[in-house]
Amino acid sequence: MIEQSRVTGVLPFREELVHCLRFIRRPTLTRAFANRSAGARGGGAWHADWWPGISVKRLLAWAALLWFVNIVLLGPLVLGVFELSGASHRIDVHNLPWFQALLWAPIVEELLFRFGLRRPVHALWLVPVLILVFLNGMQWWAGSLLGLSVLVLWWLARWDVMPSVWSWSWLRAYCKVFPWVMHASVVAFAALHLHNFKFEQMAWWMMVVLVLPQWVTGLVLAWMRVERGIGAAILLHGLFNAGPLAVAWVALQFANAAS
Repeated sequence: MIEQSRVTGVLPFREELVHCLRFIRRPTLTRAFANRSAGARGGGAWHADWWPGISVKRLLAWAALLWFVNIVLLGPLVLGVFELSGASHRIDVHNLPWFQALLWAPIVEELLFRFGLRRPVHALWLVPVLILVFLNGMQWWAGSLLGLSVLVLWWLARWDVMPSVWSWSWLRAYCKVFPWVMHASVVAFAALHLHNFKFEQMAWWMMVVLVLPQWVTGLVLAWMRVERGIGAAILLHGLFNAGPLAVAWVALQFANAAS
């Protein structure tokens, strides 16, 4: 049963969760069940990395788990610190950022923080470009630069060949530091979301608590990127963002109806 699961890439959710927890404890670039089906269809490296290789049902299961952890388990703690700190949220509930949360942020943030986990050489140029895109937001030229970056990644994926002899030592060195790189990317991803809050002064431990949900989510997204590819990570990111926005939208409709 286990060997069949490794071949098909389909595991019971409980086993997949165990693999994720093992990855978080000891990050490695070795895939537990590689997405062979995408590459086998002739799409090459680009198709294998960007095609999700995971069902919508399984993505919903992961999103539901993250919603449960972040809302039920961490939510009361984060809300308590939020009220204690006197901070306020930048999101306007009367003008919910659907496009930004469901499309723009998942693509930009996944490429910025997690694409390079499996392709560290590309990260040398991609990360500076996406920092520029992120800092300037949804301007037309920033979107154009993002699209151009994706096209360049596609073009580079055409040259998917085995590493040359001289690069093997470099790759072995990267594998050794990969756990540090992975966790550093997750911490940076979580710290980025402090921008969602408005505050003048705040104790450092309050800042840590406020972004605990993003830290937990970033760990799962890092595993998803390494195990299933960047396409699956982007989809899970967008699906996860849809949950809180949908709750806020429903609450707003009830509030408007009551008034």
